Amino acid sequence: MIQKKIRIGDILVEQGLITNDQLMLALKEQKDSNYSKKLGEIFIDEGYISERVFAEILAEQLDMEFVDLYGTEVDFNLMSRYSLKLLKTSLAIPFKEDDEFIHVAVVDPLDYEALELLERSIATKPIKLYVSLKNDINHIFERFELISTTKFIVDNIKKEISSNTYKADSEQSSVMQLIEQIVKSAIKSNASDIHIEPSGFNVSIRSRIDGVLRENFVFDKDIYNALSSRIKILGNLDISEKRRSQDGRFSMNINNHKYDFRLSTAPTMFGESIVLRILDQQKILLKLRDLGMDDHNIKVFEEILKSPYGIIFVTGPTGSGKTTTLYAALNEIKSIENKMITIEDPIEYQLPLAQQIQINEKIDYSFAQALRSILRQDPDIIMVGEVRDSETLNIAVQASLTGHLVFTTLHTNDAPSAITRMIQMDLEPYLIADSLVGVMAQRLVRKICPHCKKEHKPPKNMVEKVEKYLPKDYKFYKGEGCIRCGFSGYSGRTMISEILQISETISHLISINMNKYEIAKKAEENDGFEPMIVDGVKKAIQGMTTLDEVLRVAK
Repeated sequence: MIQKKIRIGDILVEQGLITNDQLMLALKEQKDSNYSKKLGEIFIDEGYISERVFAEILAEQLDMEFVDLYGTEVDFNLMSRYSLKLLKTSLAIPFKEDDEFIHVAVVDPLDYEALELLERSIATKPIKLYVSLKNDINHIFERFELISTTKFIVDNIKKEISSNTYKADSEQSSVMQLIEQIVKSAIKSNASDIHIEPSGFNVSIRSRIDGVLRENFVFDKDIYNALSSRIKILGNLDISEKRRSQDGRFSMNINNHKYDFRLSTAPTMFGESIVLRILDQQKILLKLRDLGMDDHNIKVFEEILKSPYGIIFVTGPTGSGKTTTLYAALNEIKSIENKMITIEDPIEYQLPLAQQIQINEKIDYSFAQALRSILRQDPDIIMVGEVRDSETLNIAVQASLTGHLVFTTLHTNDAPSAITRMIQMDLEPYLIADSLVGVMAQRLVRKICPHCKKEHKPPKNMVEKVEKYLPKDYKFYKGEGCIRCGFSGYSGRTMISEILQISETISHLISINMNKYEIAKKAEENDGFEPMIVDGVKKAIQGMTTLDEVLRVAK
């Protein structure tokens, strides 16, 4: 193997990606570590440069190509011909073979000792090296091990299919065992959703853990039809219908505990994408103080909940925890003395002391129709799962003006935007001013794993974005990754939020149709309103989450 020396630090300085002072500091840190740390690692750890940019420049200097393994079909049969221990030691993935070369992706093409050992083990053909990212290579190792662990069950499914002994509705079939294994794995990881996604050459099973998808299993494409048919039978769906979306629901007992699953299918190019939402009845009845609101926001929100009538909005994108917040708020104010009615699509959890109504679009029973009819049920508190149209919004506002406390959700990016959205839905500003009590906007951010948390310096350009919210002395943290957090560096999620309480001043601004920026500015000046980013930065400085997590969901 031809060895080539390059001065990567000088190249980065020449290209203006780091300063000479940063290079000197990195060289000193490398010397202090007795050269146990590589210079590239130090640049990345100190936030001087991203891992991807560094890898692409390294590849260019060595006349190699950078390969994105996420967008490349990896030949796992090729990988199985070599020692996994050796591949992990070398951080190398043989991902493709042709007539001339075995193509190998590596993290460090300058680790000549490891690569020479690898080259000797792949003696059949010369190897062609590519530069890739460490996380991508570790992900491929995980996929390879996942394929190996489920090989026995998959082989049994194939045998059943080929021998015509497979029965789609059998409780003892191998495919049912596979479904149980998929579900158990997701529940053990505290996942909220399971995604079953066919591609051109395999089936990927991913779980959403702490709001982020992680791959759990990868199967051959030829078992997909058996897997999808069995899941559709569980959810009482039409297994012959593959051209349109379907929704269903089923229950399973896992480890002596009952779980409900909400099932959704959607037709894609390679087959139906299937998503299972895991619903655990014990998890929903949280207290407001368990949601992660800071002391300032929880005080404001509790004050809003004391309103005898009016409308309260919780806003945010899908998956931001709006339903959980609504349930926690209703759980806080529920009483034997009040009649509480909810209108939902679908009903995900059972709430004590509440009459819950399911929307059914098939029989034209919409939010607006349900809301119109329940006003004759003499409710005190009403929850409308989502305001989707101007008719529902108008009826909800009229209900709030006639002595009812109404809770509902909207899809907006921040709290002041809810006012703009209501005007866009043809609601008169004076009606908004009279009915609106408060708006809470929220997002969920992943919490740093407490077992591997360490101090961290984010990239300078990231810190500059939040500079005006930082105190004089501040520190940021991140999780290094350990066995307890699945090497992600994160464990669990918490909320970041902003709450706009409608004071007399804000009510006046709404009534004269002032824009959201003026409303937010006046709320900050007069009422102590804090934008969501402030809450996020506080939690990052406290070591609850990372700065890049905050900037991922808020601006």
